Amino acid sequence: MSQSLQIPALPYASSLRIELRERNWQYAQRHGLKICESYGEAKVICYQPSEDGLTHGNFLRESYRAILNTDNWRERLVKVHTSQRRALPGDDRRWRELDSSNSSDALLMNIFCHPRTLRCPAAPRLLGVEWPADLRFGVKARVPLANGRADRTEVDMQIGNLLVEAKLTESDFQSKDAEYVEAYRDFKEVFDCRVLPRRSGAYSSYQLIRNVLAAYASQCSFCVMLDARRPDLREAWYLVMRGVRAADLRVRCKVLTWQELAYVLPLQLQEFLEEKYAIVPAGV
Repeated sequence: MSQSLQIPALPYASSLRIELRERNWQYAQRHGLKICESYGEAKVICYQPSEDGLTHGNFLRESYRAILNTDNWRERLVKVHTSQRRALPGDDRRWRELDSSNSSDALLMNIFCHPRTLRCPAAPRLLGVEWPADLRFGVKARVPLANGRADRTEVDMQIGNLLVEAKLTESDFQSKDAEYVEAYRDFKEVFDCRVLPRRSGAYSSYQLIRNVLAAYASQCSFCVMLDARRPDLREAWYLVMRGVRAADLRVRCKVLTWQELAYVLPLQLQEFLEEKYAIVPAGV
């Protein structure tokens, strides 16, 4: 019999959005950065690149320079903001997803595109990866379907054999109809569907389910990175993990907070994360 355990509707996401809006407004004022506020009640600070295109207010200078110099990373910058027409002012420039101060992808790239992040052995050791390794963003996971085809959705980042899903202010891990989720080739082999969280005929935390399936099919590890101020997302992770049948697969899946990661990052990145995101290294 399927269970319908649900995470209580707590205001963690909205509280974090408010905190980041205030933090980024102050950050932009201190550094003289050009910003724009989105329309509507839940306002978001968005940044623009400099006129010469060499810097961007939403990125640490060293990280942005590395992004511009790497083809796969640079391609990520052009992803169009899904709410630009209804939430942002129209001008000659199209707004991009990574312009948003709430973008978990921008946070991810600020950290991992910084030249010093993976040079120090502490960060690869924490992630359980060997360095040097191929580092890519927006990777097509190609999770196998039962009909012989493959899923076309993306994984936020891949380092070597580690797949990463990044979260910041997103409300949840999305839901999908049971028929859609159960069409994955390995779904019933990997999960005990009776204990996965469901609601109104849909599986909760679909993105976690899909990425665990991706890790299983590719013999990779999987890590979800989230904010310590989001206990709702951490609880969603544990509800999915208890439905994973194989112990060896559960061991290859982990959750890591930005605060825990910040502890092993270069001092410059730590200062940037605290000033702009209020992310303070765990234990400090």
